[in-house]
Amino acid sequence: MTKLNCLNPIAACGLDMLTADYVMTDTMAEADAVLVRSAVMHDMELPDHLLAIARAGAGVNNIPLEKCAEKGIVVFNTPGANANGVKELVIASMLLAARDITGGIHWCEENRGDADVAKSAEKAKKAFAGTEIKGKKLGIIGLGAIGVLVANAANRLGMDVYGCDPYLSVEHALNMSRDVTMVKTNDELYEMCDYITVHVPLLDSTKGMFNKDTFAKMKDGVVLLNFSRDTLVNEADIKVALESGKVGRYVVDFPNPNTVNLPNTTVTPHLGASTQESEDNCAKLAVREIRDFIENGNIKNSVNYPNCDAGICSTEGRITICHKNVPNMISRFTALFSKDGVNIETMLTKSRGDYAYTILDICSSSTDKVVKELKALSGVIRVRVIK
Repeated sequence: MTKLNCLNPIAACGLDMLTADYVMTDTMAEADAVLVRSAVMHDMELPDHLLAIARAGAGVNNIPLEKCAEKGIVVFNTPGANANGVKELVIASMLLAARDITGGIHWCEENRGDADVAKSAEKAKKAFAGTEIKGKKLGIIGLGAIGVLVANAANRLGMDVYGCDPYLSVEHALNMSRDVTMVKTNDELYEMCDYITVHVPLLDSTKGMFNKDTFAKMKDGVVLLNFSRDTLVNEADIKVALESGKVGRYVVDFPNPNTVNLPNTTVTPHLGASTQESEDNCAKLAVREIRDFIENGNIKNSVNYPNCDAGICSTEGRITICHKNVPNMISRFTALFSKDGVNIETMLTKSRGDYAYTILDICSSSTDKVVKELKALSGVIRVRVIK
């Protein structure tokens, strides 16, 4: 019986996918697996028997990834599950930036008591005039699940779309419209694009990537859309750029004391994935990831261990090992099995940074002796008997 703890409310359609082999617990100390959305876990005590954490969403800055890796706790996220919700908000935000729709709405609200409001509106509307997005150049930095959807949607709306992503996957490339023009550097986008939208993770290399130097390379009056993380943008520098008109409009989905006070800025309260469909998709994918890991030992969409998928075990036994990514680990595993007379039918091993994961399908049931000897090996973090 696997005990599952939800740190935040998780959509029922996901929890309904659990079988009778899973039972919910309100106590983290009892949990074998955890489902989480926004709860901050950095200061939480993680029990030694905790196997996995699944984040029902993409960002994992609320989870102590290194601490989990050291304890052999595999952390999952749900990439792409909320991509359509974010895409739709990005498209809506481009339209809001192109046309002063919110300004017009506020005018109507302020003049609701005017008996001659229709006539007044005809005089006032020129203050809210804007431009169309058809024929404008859109630059997309980061062509993952969200970026590709934005690219395709903008292309269908008649925009000239340019993309930059040195890590573009084959899957996302195949899903992208052939009318999207790929460029090699962000600088090429800065020089030509009327709109720039960013869809990259927050890393040391991307923090503050939009600053006075990058703004200087952009077209005057460029519109910047940020639905990734607020700290991708140097807020002191963009304030200057907005005041000078170098950046014509900034649309950001992350309110903080700085963004809500920036001029010529539209701030939304982190609405990117706030749709019922996104929450449902994230919940279902998170549960599928937990179940496949618990029941088959497979890792898909992990953020601290390598993805490693051996399918469903068809041999007598399966053992999985979380271990350090150091030389000779595999030879030590195979030597131990050979010594104990256990034949390995198939083996799959993957590494990611300092950590690695190995799945061993064996031709006999695993024994306590084998497991004990594996756990005693230096560099081994966790051993699980799947079958």
